[in-house]
Order: sequence, then C-alpha cells, then structure tokens
Amino acid sequence: MSSYYTYELLAGGTTGTEQDSYILHGQTHTAGYKCRAGRADPVSYTQYSDVKFVWSGGVNPAASLTVSPHRLQHFSTESLSLICEGNSAEWRVMKADEYGYVSSCFYWGEMTGSTCNTTRASSGVYWCGDVILVSPVRPVTEGHSVTLGCKLRTENLLYNVDFYKNDKLIPNPARGELLISAVTKSDEGFYKCRGRKSPQGLETLTSAESWLSVKYVPRPVLTVSPSWTSPGDSVTLTCSVEPPSAGWRFFWYKAVPDLSDYYTYELLAGGTTGTEQDSYILHGQTHTAGYVCRAGRGDPVFYTLDSDLKFVWSGGVNPAASLTVSPHRLQHYSTESLSLICEGNSTEWRVMKVDEDGDVSTCSKWGIMTGSTCNTDTRASSGVYWCESVTQSSNAANITIHSEFIFI
Repeated sequence: MSSYYTYELLAGGTTGTEQDSYILHGQTHTAGYKCRAGRADPVSYTQYSDVKFVWSGGVNPAASLTVSPHRLQHFSTESLSLICEGNSAEWRVMKADEYGYVSSCFYWGEMTGSTCNTTRASSGVYWCGDVILVSPVRPVTEGHSVTLGCKLRTENLLYNVDFYKNDKLIPNPARGELLISAVTKSDEGFYKCRGRKSPQGLETLTSAESWLSVKYVPRPVLTVSPSWTSPGDSVTLTCSVEPPSAGWRFFWYKAVPDLSDYYTYELLAGGTTGTEQDSYILHGQTHTAGYVCRAGRGDPVFYTLDSDLKFVWSGGVNPAASLTVSPHRLQHYSTESLSLICEGNSTEWRVMKVDEDGDVSTCSKWGIMTGSTCNTDTRASSGVYWCESVTQSSNAANITIHSEFIFI
C-alpha cells in the first residue's frame, strides 16, 4: 500500500461513452471513482476529475469498520479507535474530510495492525462541540431496538432533553434518552438532541444531526390451511417473502408454551438446513398449536425476520387437555362474566386468547387465573380461546362477544 490509489477503466470504457453519465448496477461497498473527457483525433484529454466516493452504509462481512466509542459523534478531546475486520491481512483506514480531501490514518493517527488510534480528531469527519447525540455507527436492523442519548462534554447531566427527527420534536416521556423499541424503515432520518445545563437555565445546547440508518429486513407472511382441524387432519404451512425472489430456503418452527413467558420455538423435524419449498405439510395434526417461519439465503446466510405467530386450531376434544366455557355457549353479552375451565393431564394451566387483530394474550391481561380456571369480568372480547400447559394444548373455542341481542 505504497500510494493511495491506482485507477482502472470501468467495463466497456475503453472507447468512452457519448453520454455524460454512467450507471453502476448492484453497488455493494464503498468505492471511489474518477472521470475525464476527450475529443478530436488525435484525442485531446481533459484533466482527471477529483476522486469522488460512493459510501456504503451496509455491513460487508468481507470488510467492515468498527468505531470505538461506538457512536457517530465525538468530542475533540476523545481518543478514537477505528478497527478494520474482514478477509485481508493488511488494512489501512482512510478519511475524506468535509472539503473532499482524502488521507490515510498515517497523517492523523497511528495504524497498529488493523486498528487506527487517533487523538487528533479535528476534521470534518468528526463533530466537535459541547453536546453530542449518542447514536449507533452502523445501520440498525429492522425489528431491533435502538437507544439514542444526549451527552455533555463535561459529563454533567443535561436537563429537559428533547429529541428531534428531521427537525420535528419527538414526543418522549423518558426525556433523558430516546428508546425506539422496534425500528422500522420509517424511523430512518436525521436526529439531534437539545438540552439545558441546569433545570431552570435559559441556555439551550443542541447537538449536530446524525443520520440513523435502518437496514431493511423482510418479514415473511405465514399462512396455515386449514386453520381449524379435526384430529388426524393434515395442515399445510406456507411462507411467503415479498417481493418474491430466488434463492430462499425456508425454516419452520413450532411454538412451545413457556409458562414464565409466552413461547420458545423449536425447529420442526428435518428443518435444520431449511427447505427449498415455501410450504411444509404437517401430518396427523391432533391439537391446537402455533407456528412461525423465516427464510434465509446466501453464504454467510442472511435471514429474514420471523413471521408472525399463526395457530392451527383443534375443534376436537383432547382427553389430555380440554377447555370448557361457562355459560356453555360460544356467543355472550359484553356484560357477562365468563369462566374458562382447563382440565387434563397437567397441574398447571394457562388460558390463551388470539383476538380479531391476531394479538396473543394470556388470562392475566383480561381476567383472573385461579388454579385451572380463568374468570373474566366485562373485559372479555371476541377471539379464539384455549388452554395450555407446558406439554399439552386443548381444543379451541371461537367466542363472540355481543353488545346487543344474541342467538342462544
């Protein structure tokens, strides 16, 4: 690595192009480009343009940069470590400042192995000031949580902290930090924070903006057919990824009741390497059960998010686990109290419900569980109800709650 760069012609560029634009398809990593023009015969060339870079915000397993401390804004008094990882034995850390000037770690830090350590962070790559926004360096994967903070140079506490996205105030009761519990693509944008040095102080301090990048990860849609079964029926699970594309393998999971939480998930038989088909047949379904799927492709494998949990409902009575509804009917008034009674080969039960929006909840959210019976007050709502133990699931009851007259 004796110099900065040499330059090679892009594909098809030996004779030049008549158009003053060139499209790069499938850009996957950070790269720099130059251009020049020529005309007449013999050809008279212009000088080369300055080098311009296309920056990649995505993580490339063959080459990745980690910043420590792990944030995008830093104080001028802080030391930074810029760590290179990937498929190479020799690395250098490069920087393009706010004026477009390109330099290596040699000029503003010390390169030790694959790490550049610097205490001279004073250029446009870094932001200097009294307050900074603490935000992640790398893109946040959709569905994951992220916490943004607001930090004062002196480490003293900031008061009355507000956070802004694209210059709009974000309602935030926590004030001291901003938690986004499940990030979506719509959360992507420029964030900043503003606070006061003292509770009654008039002086406000505002950080620079940082771009929060969100990595899109598709969530497959799982469908089950049929959703209501009799003992011994076969059920087909179908896992769909949008937009449809080739190369996916599909992984199938069964929900295992966890009485201290909701569920853990175990791979279905033969599912460790996934299936090429986007469907999976369950033979001899005998009881109520929940399922999840996800897809993966590439090497190393890129996985989608998990699908939403979908249930196959059993209408048959299972002597090892059964649900009885009192009053003994499927339609009820909203003013009525219900008792949902679990019986079978278990000493510990819970009553579950999936409402009309697909949300899963336990009796503790809308009733009182006493032993093996869930008693509800007027908080009962329409949905599918069933009993679960660690090893057993009962028949399901599709209960409808009415505010007016019903047919009995």
